[in-house]
Amino acid sequence: MTAANPAGECGPEAVRPAPAWPRPWLLADIGGTNVRFGWLAEGAAEVSHVATLRGADHRGPAQAAQAYLAGLAQALGPAYRAPRAGAFAVATAVGGDHIELTNSGWAFSCEATRGELGLDQLRVLNDFEALALSLPRLRPTQVRVIGPALAGGPDAAARGALAVIGPGTGLGVAGLLPTAQGWVAVPGEGGHASLSAADEFESQLLAVVRREYAHVSAERLLSGIGLPVLHRAVAAVLGAPADTLGAGEIVERGLSGLDDVCSRSLDAFCALLGGFAGNVALVLGARGGVYIGGGIVPRLGERFFESRFRERFEAKGRFQPYLRAIPTALITDTLVALSGAAAALAPRNR
Repeated sequence: MTAANPAGECGPEAVRPAPAWPRPWLLADIGGTNVRFGWLAEGAAEVSHVATLRGADHRGPAQAAQAYLAGLAQALGPAYRAPRAGAFAVATAVGGDHIELTNSGWAFSCEATRGELGLDQLRVLNDFEALALSLPRLRPTQVRVIGPALAGGPDAAARGALAVIGPGTGLGVAGLLPTAQGWVAVPGEGGHASLSAADEFESQLLAVVRREYAHVSAERLLSGIGLPVLHRAVAAVLGAPADTLGAGEIVERGLSGLDDVCSRSLDAFCALLGGFAGNVALVLGARGGVYIGGGIVPRLGERFFESRFRERFEAKGRFQPYLRAIPTALITDTLVALSGAAAALAPRNR
């Protein structure tokens, strides 16, 4: 039996360019707090039997998956068949057999997990790689467009590369490139790129944050861990007192209209996110569209669509016409990473 290869794929034939593995497939989206599991049955077009388990209730992904499969076996009865292959999307960098979750106590071996679950094949990939792979398959009901209409199906590949950014606990970034062999996901650590200001107010914000952090990355402000930092900076620039608040409280107070500092923090968040998304579009040449994932933006509701996000996305001087033609869209379906994990097992993505 061979060990896992550096791409995070493990199994006795991890390197062979073979047809898709026989179904059913076990799918997982593993975050810092929860794990979502899904099932892709033989002949099915959609992931089904989705269930969410708390990571803290299990020693690792193998034990969580075993609990999920036990419940599924009971639900399906005689129709249940043990999975032959699986794909796990994980909220951390993937570079080999050992996986250590960034915001969780879980650390595991891909090969050991494959063996514990009795799988012939286990593909482990970054969660934003999985999210990127889901993009061409998104239906209109799973997104809300800001700007020009998105191209779907074969037209998406003809239009060009795609990108996804996601303010959640951190800030994920990934690209998706069309090739003759199919779509190829390009995960990276774009959230740690330096954040730039577009006006005097934002320059003052970054100057305040630099007193605490030598490097002000996009994630430092545009994430769940960053929104409190942004809120403190907004208060400092406005000369207002700043309560110690978590990201959820800042969103709630900002949307209520009763807290000016929180409201201005949400305005700054949306504007800075738009400028960052425009940078990602330029770097990747993502003319097919830039998608917004993660858990923060959907909570903003109409406030996001009324914000300066799209204005700042396009505000790149001579390249404003280039960016004006690029669609942007919010992913409204929180389960799409599971379909991306399934795509990672498909022949064209192996």
